[in-house]
Amino acid sequence: MYKERGGRGSGAKGEIGHVANSKRTQETLDKPKESRSSAPAPPNVAKCSDEESETDTEESNVSGSDEDDTCWISWFCNLRGNEFFCEVDEDYIQDDFNLCGLSNQIPYYDYALDLILDVESSLGDSFTEEQNELVESAAEMLYGLIHLRYILTTKGLAAMLEKYKNAEFGRCPRVYCCGQPCLPVGESDIPRQGTVKIYCPKCEDIYTPRSRFQESIDGAYFGTTFPHLFLMTNGPLKPQKSSQTYVPRVFGFKVHKP
Repeated sequence: MYKERGGRGSGAKGEIGHVANSKRTQETLDKPKESRSSAPAPPNVAKCSDEESETDTEESNVSGSDEDDTCWISWFCNLRGNEFFCEVDEDYIQDDFNLCGLSNQIPYYDYALDLILDVESSLGDSFTEEQNELVESAAEMLYGLIHLRYILTTKGLAAMLEKYKNAEFGRCPRVYCCGQPCLPVGESDIPRQGTVKIYCPKCEDIYTPRSRFQESIDGAYFGTTFPHLFLMTNGPLKPQKSSQTYVPRVFGFKVHKP
């Protein structure tokens, strides 16, 4: 039961609910077609109706199979606001050594891990709706803490490098940085201590992400180490520090600082 993907934000639930409602609506519409009238329909009309029904069924099956084939990790990383996350390899998650110590931090740890890895389990069938939501929330937190460790590995750094090259983390809002691509950073490695910020390697300062959806992401899912280790690993990508600064002036004269 806890396997339904509700995730952070009502948008994800709405999309899934919309698919389910569409299927129910189609079934409801199909049933009355047989009992609306006892008189046989003209051959052409009947043939057309059958073709439409088959087409609708095929489209419904395709959309349903697409939803079923999407793994939890891909679904989570493609949620609006989760653009900063990269997809963690399942092999990394399945290695217990990489998850050392996380079971003490996450409630419903086993259920959350099963949800992330798309492992079918009947143990959660007796959960209430509230408990299912807690499992989904725990899965998000668990993935975030796993993500924190993964992006410090060779594969993780490589995955984040592609995002950095595409400026998926945003650009520095400072004028003199000239649109320098930024990197995600946390002000603390402890969860719930602050939200994610973006670090500019040119002015070496941090800023709030422009998207309001990203402002709610926990900074601990990226940590304080990542951007600096990333730049040390990819030395040629580190830009020279900006030397330009804004000078306040009044009628062309510099403002005297007390």
